[in-house]
Formats: sequence, C-alpha cells, structure tokens
Amino acid sequence: MSQLSPEHILHTGFAFFASKTLLSAIELGVFTELAHGPQGYDALRTTLGLHPRASRDFLDTLTALGFLTRDGDVYSNSPEADLFLDRQKPSYVGGILEMANSRLYPFWADLTEGLRTGLPQNEVKRGTQGLFEGLYAEPARLKEFLRAMSALSHGANMTIAKVFPWKDYRTYVDVGTAQGDLAAQIALANPHLTGQGFDLPEVGPIFSDYVNQLGVADRVTFTAGSFFTDDLPKADVVTMGHILHDWDLPTKQMLIKKAYDALPAGGAVIIYEAIIDNDRKQNAFGLMMSLNMLIETPGGFDYTGADGEGWLKDAGFSSTRVAHLVGPDSMVVGIK
Repeated sequence: MSQLSPEHILHTGFAFFASKTLLSAIELGVFTELAHGPQGYDALRTTLGLHPRASRDFLDTLTALGFLTRDGDVYSNSPEADLFLDRQKPSYVGGILEMANSRLYPFWADLTEGLRTGLPQNEVKRGTQGLFEGLYAEPARLKEFLRAMSALSHGANMTIAKVFPWKDYRTYVDVGTAQGDLAAQIALANPHLTGQGFDLPEVGPIFSDYVNQLGVADRVTFTAGSFFTDDLPKADVVTMGHILHDWDLPTKQMLIKKAYDALPAGGAVIIYEAIIDNDRKQNAFGLMMSLNMLIETPGGFDYTGADGEGWLKDAGFSSTRVAHLVGPDSMVVGIK
C-alpha cells in the first residue's frame, strides 16, 4: 500500500502564491519589457521599479514556474510568455488576466460568503456597477476586454470554423459577438458564408475595426441589438460563445428559444463554453468557472453537456450532440 501524502492538498491550498506572482508580473509589465530582448537582473529590476529586497526571488519564481528563463544573471521570456503576455502582440491574453488581478482576485476572497448567501461578491455587493455595466460605460476598457476575450477564445473559434459542417449552410449570426473573432474565423475558413455579429451598439466600432483588419468586412457585418429585448437576426446557424453561463436558467431557456425562432428548418445552433463533463468530476476549470459566475452574477452558472442538450430538446431542436473543442471548451449543437 502506497503511503499517502498531503502534497496535492498543500499544492492546491497555496496555488494562489503562483497565481498572484503571475498576475503581478503582468501588472508590472515584465513580459512586455523582456519582449524587447533579454536583460540582466540589475537593469530589469531598475526598469520595472522593483525594490531590491525580493525582486530576485520574484524573477526566479517566474523562472521556476516556467514563465521566464535565466542564463546566469540574464532573464528572458519563455516562448509562451513572449507570444501571449507581451501587450504589444495581437495574441496577448493578459487583458483578461489584468481583470483577474484587479477584480476577481480580491472578490474570490469572499467565495465562502457567496457560498453561504448565494449572492454575487463583486462590485454589486458594494453598491457600484457590476462587470458588464462598468465595461460598456468605458470604451477604452471595453475594447481591451473584448480583445482579451478574443485571445482567450481564439483556439475554440478556429476549431468551430473548421470542424462544423459549414458546407451545408450559407449564413450565420454570432450572438454576443464581442470583438467578432468567432464570426471572423468562420468567414476566413469558409469563403462561401456570409455572417453577422449581434451585440450592443457600443461594440459596433470595435467589431468593425477587427473584421476590417482580418479582411472579411465584405462578408461579416454588425447588427446592433439586445438579446433581452430584440429578436435575433435570421440565419442558417446561430452561435453563442461564453454567453449562456452568465445567466440564470429562465434566461438561458429564453435565449435558446430565441435561437430556435431565428433558424429555418434544418438550421443549427452552436453553444460553446467550458462545458462541465456529465459526471461533474473532470473539467475542474468548468466547475470553477461556475463558481466564478456565483462571484460575478446574480444567477449565472455553468452546466454539463447533458444539461445543454436537454434545454435544446425542450426548445424543440430535433437532434443534439456535444463535441470537445480545445482545452476546457466544448460545444453543444442542436439541429432544428
């Protein structure tokens, strides 16, 4: 019989050490600075404005965690950090981590209270604007957030664009499109398609800039509206990425019904996010994302593939399936 060890317990219990080290490095601009080239310890510490007491420990922790490399006294970015954590690159995912640092990290300290009360623990608790209200009120902050969401979802978006049988369809609409990466990737991979991005009016200029940059503005247009008050645009395929988990069950069902109504017979809905495995034992990220919905929203939660298929069938979809995309993300597909 093997001897039991508390290693996994202690590693998980202190996981916030590693998390905050990375988040502080992003806040300080470590990876953006080193994207210019390797730097010696003294020069890097001075540039970043770090106190000498713990700066070497900080940089060597980032090295031990795999985000930096060190040759003697000279530090460099790891390949992943250089690609995804340099603010000057379009592949930057640090925007969402900046939000995690400034907002989610302190809010998660109140998870226990949220579990006891069932109430959000974000700005709403303090009587100020919540996540979405604050973002949409500040154009620059909204643009950075939508850019980060695109980077975070890019792998899943590219997979959907390639593996779904788009040859059977001609038009699509991406609901809650944000910057428009899913809509753009579908168009890039499928030249015969024309699509729309549907979101609040504030998103329009950001969406237009993005699809222009990718060269698909002639086939991908923006439609302003609210999925709470407006019907969804008609199309052969309706997509929703990282949308349903923000809302309570009646709202989820309402959005699925709106998708059903927007489709012709034979049309399809694609819903994707960090779908929880049916046994609720494996996709830890999906389960923790559902806890994050407790922190951030009045009624949002993540769900299993079986849950999603059940809601689609209740709305009238004749066939459904679940397919893994990348990482923790999967899609639930329904055919009308």
